[in-house]
Amino acid sequence: MDPRFDANSDNIEEYLARHERKQLLRFLTCGSVDDGKSTLIGRLLHDTKGIYEDQLAAVEGASKKYGTQSGQADLALLVDGLRSEREQGITIDVAYRYFSTEHRKFIVADTPGHEQYTRNMATGASTCDLAVLLVDARHGVSVQTRRHCVITSLLGIPKIIIAVNKMDIVDWDQSVYDSICEDFKAFSSKLPDREQHFIPMSALEGDYVAEASEKAPYYTGPTLLELLETIEIGGQEQETPFRMPVNHVIRPDLDFRGFGGRIESGVVRPGDRVTVLPAGTESRVERISTFDGDLDVAGAPRSVAIVLEDEVDASRGDMIVASAEVPATSDRIAADLVWMHEEELQPGREFILRHGTRITPCRIRRIIHRLDVDTLESVEANSLALNEIGRVEIETDSPLVFDPYEAVRGTGSLILVDRIGNWTMAAGMIRGKATEARWTATPISGADRIGEEGLVSADERAARFGQKPATILLTGLAGSGKTRIAAMLERALFDLGRVAIRFDGTTMRKGLNRDLGFSASDRSENLRRSMEAAKLINDEGIICVAAFVAPQAGNREQAKALVGTDRFLVVHCSAPLEHCRAKDPTGLYAHAAERDLDGIPGISFDYEVPERPDLELPTHQIDPEEAVNRILALLSERGFLR
Repeated sequence: MDPRFDANSDNIEEYLARHERKQLLRFLTCGSVDDGKSTLIGRLLHDTKGIYEDQLAAVEGASKKYGTQSGQADLALLVDGLRSEREQGITIDVAYRYFSTEHRKFIVADTPGHEQYTRNMATGASTCDLAVLLVDARHGVSVQTRRHCVITSLLGIPKIIIAVNKMDIVDWDQSVYDSICEDFKAFSSKLPDREQHFIPMSALEGDYVAEASEKAPYYTGPTLLELLETIEIGGQEQETPFRMPVNHVIRPDLDFRGFGGRIESGVVRPGDRVTVLPAGTESRVERISTFDGDLDVAGAPRSVAIVLEDEVDASRGDMIVASAEVPATSDRIAADLVWMHEEELQPGREFILRHGTRITPCRIRRIIHRLDVDTLESVEANSLALNEIGRVEIETDSPLVFDPYEAVRGTGSLILVDRIGNWTMAAGMIRGKATEARWTATPISGADRIGEEGLVSADERAARFGQKPATILLTGLAGSGKTRIAAMLERALFDLGRVAIRFDGTTMRKGLNRDLGFSASDRSENLRRSMEAAKLINDEGIICVAAFVAPQAGNREQAKALVGTDRFLVVHCSAPLEHCRAKDPTGLYAHAAERDLDGIPGISFDYEVPERPDLELPTHQIDPEEAVNRILALLSERGFLR
């Protein structure tokens, strides 16, 4: 029973009903080692009457045994329950404690401050609405203070309270308090904006924790407990688009088929139009069922069973979303990872990825950069060590349905699990599709090249080869004749005494790109890598002839920017789909029809026709020789052939 309950005057049913209606706030305490996190929670429990007499007596006895407070009751022992924690006076594992006041209920996570246990701190922070970051007044803003500030920001905790603790040891010196506040503001200004508050306090003595004090007359704000009781929380989940990962299919009899799961964001009502992803099947909500009966509306974070009007194929791992605002779907994502294992993370390593209710094998394709928590700068890295934070590119065997973490925490978070030992290796925050972060290189200028002495200049190459470098991208549907034209163009340039190199999507997949499939993201990556090679070829003064389907207009524009707008030509082989299917020189379309294959441009997804190509070749109307002559004329007209 709650110590505040008075059996003589309170009605138990009314008390429980009033208590159930209270708003719940989840928060954590974090900071450097020995900043007073456990003592602060113990003080909150003590001053809100959240402990019993026998618990307090046990703490007093343990305080004498371990001598951490010179015989006085060490309130930190209310939280530090492990023997090793009590002996060392530090927090090792995450400890969760519950307490309540007349205004709110609270679940507080006491997280470790030692760098070795940063992974435990990140785990405790993952479900919190607010962070209380303690700073020891004697030491100021430390490296671990900054690290915890960064992690709480990455984890999307929208509000933070900076509790400058142990002010009694520095005689409540205002200059010390002001200096710490300014240092923290200067550092946090480099992070995304969020609500932050500063409070001077003494967790050991209780000043400004639950009770006001006169010891810091320069501080006129609320106590920590008053701030915890009044700070605005909640509502964010229900303002975001509707998302519900399917946990299981409920089929108790032939008349009921519902999809059970927890709503991660937004609200849903009967009649709403929804989509089941990744399949993309649409339907309407017929019922929202719970154990207590049907609902007219349900919002995050409630668990419900949704019955759809249509017989839709969905299972565990799928996601039901609002049709008007669908999330992204991709098998390649960019995510920020907090690495939690002693063994370093290396590119190429495989894991089991857990995202909502979906479980899929995955692999780390590359480490994009590592975050320096001291400077908040992104630095190049080939690995991630224990507790380091970095952005990585992840490829999954099954596509993920996700929102960026900053938009919806529930669908933007993931963990990586060791495939053999089943250990949690990393916690991740999804930032977007990986392909969006890959097309970043720029053309190499002469000043960027290594070995200035004896460098062959671009003019010398042009004079020797009789040409200026160019990349000719022949794009069009499979069967439009682009590969044959590319081969004949290479021969024509050779006969003219010019120097050209030719490659296409198929030949690139036999070597450099043999790890890629035929999904939209894989096609994008196939083109990106190939254009990186084309750029290097052009840098040596050589013409590159590249034949690729390249179905996405955005990827073609990115290829142009990558190679250089002044040396990139798009030639569209514009034979229509009917002609290509009838001709079908490789048997691709027939094979696709027999095997019901996906990933065929023009059939599985649209081929985006170039709006303003440098040259359009109606290859269903002209022969390859004519097509080659038109390309040669274009090269001469643009000054690439001398």
